[in-house]
Amino acid sequence: MSDKNTFVLTITCPDTVGIVAAVSGFLTQHDCFITEAAQYGDPLSRRFFCRIVFAAGALTPTRTEFEKMFAIVAERFQMIWTLHDLTKKPRVVILVSKFGHCLVDLLHRYHTGQLNIEIPAVISNHPEMRSIVEWHGIPYHYFAVDKHDKAGQEARVMEVIDRVGADLTVLARYMQILSSDMCTRLQGRAINIHHSFLPSFKGAKPYHQAHTRGVKIIGATAHYVTPDLDEGPIIEQSVERVDHTHTPDDLVGIGRDIENLVLGRAVRWHVEHRVLLNGSKTVVFK
Repeated sequence: MSDKNTFVLTITCPDTVGIVAAVSGFLTQHDCFITEAAQYGDPLSRRFFCRIVFAAGALTPTRTEFEKMFAIVAERFQMIWTLHDLTKKPRVVILVSKFGHCLVDLLHRYHTGQLNIEIPAVISNHPEMRSIVEWHGIPYHYFAVDKHDKAGQEARVMEVIDRVGADLTVLARYMQILSSDMCTRLQGRAINIHHSFLPSFKGAKPYHQAHTRGVKIIGATAHYVTPDLDEGPIIEQSVERVDHTHTPDDLVGIGRDIENLVLGRAVRWHVEHRVLLNGSKTVVFK
């Protein structure tokens, strides 16, 4: 490893005594300087979760040797672990339909360096977002949905995702239900955003439905995509109080702001390897 490289080590394993000592001792032994560390032991699942950021030193072995030696420690504790090189920017593909607020917000975060990512492609089933995407110098792929051949359109989407080597796919208000096969192929590396209300409103114009029912709280949820529609492990949520003075258009505007915030956080935490799966839930080291 280069002594200028910084890495993130993520670990999930059965909770037991000595994990932190073994890992920190291994890193110290191999000239690694820990700059950030977080851990959590789930008392219900009895699983241990850990995220460690460290800088390689002059005497740190090559990555191949490092992983080979750490595998011995990992086997001892039955670890599921991954080593991420922070010098390599994750490649993120964004899917969008006609509502562009989440896309534009992600592009701004990318353009200003708030998201340390590459965006090799934006894919849409509508042409409206082409100009703003191409203004950022990003290829725009427009694949219209044919109701008689939705599988063909989905295959074209997956071809782009695979070809550009996407590490993460973000559904930034992409108003198409993904097939179970596509959800399975993208499991753990696809994030969706949707409005969330108490009570919940589905279908067309959810904010107008919420206004009709006189809701007092509106919000948004970012979660991993699974074959169960909108039921994947939740990464982030936020809400805001509203009252009788707000019009349906007010609710739409407030809701879109919350969606931007929640999706931006979820994407950043994912690409910084802060999110670990805990069954149907997540552990998020903020």
